[in-house]
Amino acid sequence: MATLGRKLMTLAVAAALGGMAPGVYASGFALIEQNASGLGNAYAGAAAAAEDASTIFFNPAGMTKLPGRQAVGVLHAIVPSAKFTNTGSTAAGGGFALGGNGGDAGDLAFVPNAYLSWQVDPQWFVGVGLSAPFGLATEYDADWVGRFHAIKSEIKTININPSAAYKVNDSLSLGLGVNWQRAEAEITKAVNYTAVAAATGNAALIAAVGAGNAGSNKIEADDDAWGFNVGLMFSPSPNTNIGLSYRSEMKYTLSGSAAFFSRPAALNAALGASAALAAQIGDSPVTADLKLPASYSLAVKQQINPKWDVLFDLTRTQWSSIPSLDIIRNSGATLESVPFNWENTWRVGLGFNYRHDPSWIFRFGVAYDESPVPDTFRIPRVPDEDRTWIAFGVQYTISKAGAIDFGYAHLFVREATLSMTGPPALTAAQAAGRGNLVGTYDSQVNIFSMQYRHIF
Repeated sequence: MATLGRKLMTLAVAAALGGMAPGVYASGFALIEQNASGLGNAYAGAAAAAEDASTIFFNPAGMTKLPGRQAVGVLHAIVPSAKFTNTGSTAAGGGFALGGNGGDAGDLAFVPNAYLSWQVDPQWFVGVGLSAPFGLATEYDADWVGRFHAIKSEIKTININPSAAYKVNDSLSLGLGVNWQRAEAEITKAVNYTAVAAATGNAALIAAVGAGNAGSNKIEADDDAWGFNVGLMFSPSPNTNIGLSYRSEMKYTLSGSAAFFSRPAALNAALGASAALAAQIGDSPVTADLKLPASYSLAVKQQINPKWDVLFDLTRTQWSSIPSLDIIRNSGATLESVPFNWENTWRVGLGFNYRHDPSWIFRFGVAYDESPVPDTFRIPRVPDEDRTWIAFGVQYTISKAGAIDFGYAHLFVREATLSMTGPPALTAAQAAGRGNLVGTYDSQVNIFSMQYRHIF
């Protein structure tokens, strides 16, 4: 019965988030796009804003600022671009052509959110949020220069976040949320079967496989995880909100399968007699431990006068929770170990709201978002770098019950360098079989968001 219940929950969430596509829009592969009302401020002060039920994600204590019942629906259209330029790559050993730059690894993504909050009594408030806190999607042309390193990389998450808040007094509120999160991952790359055969030293096998013989590999895995988020809202005056919030790390043991395609007949015949070959190119179940990071935020919203608000926040994300990604076969052999060595990051934002009249609010914001990826360990699956946000937004109040928000942000991403020529990013054997991958990335992101809020 418990298994059936979990399956039904998964199907319900998947249906609610139907059409979701992931992408890389905050540092690493975190998705900060959780509402449209905050996008216009570049999410500055999100843990203190408490303008609508999306505060469930940023700071559940903010629900005490929302009397009655409220529903929020959001849709983001996110348009990333990541273009690689080869500046010194070498072809994979075994008679392969170098290949091109891979096209634009970014793609249009649609990410929805939904929230519901309601006031139980003067002190207690409850709610639930539906969101996608992490996501990753990069995909290159199948014949690009880095095809033996990566072709497709995709991580999708869905998150259910029931929450409660308690109003201690007019100045202090506390909030707590529980998070059930599901992650699904898929990665693919080309496989150099010529190099695999050469590594055996078996002359007959090497001759049978021949030069320029390649196929592909796909790894798929998924898992569920539980975590929590807590928040505090302190209002020393009616015009000032100070928010503190924490979202816990999410610990996954992803399980799935590894499959190899277009394997030469000679290698197929040799697999059963060679544990070393089976560990390299055999189909099998796999697992991978993944610890998605915790984050802490300090935020302030200050109403300067009846027309203007200023918002500020500082957020720390514990990306050091991912030292490496180790993909392990059911035999215990390591299929692949990718060193991440990611670093903890800071994000800082500054935003402004201008109330033109009771119906119209205009929003502005800037933010700086550090990348967790050291230059030495950058890989084509996550070619991340620091980015600067410029954002604008508008809210129109349709009636006492309804309001609609539109937001736009452009992310200027710093040029990223990639140099995969051997240790520590690659072993010597990997460098020979995959080729050296050296170049730069020109990246940017455009985000368009729309939100409807309804008060019951």
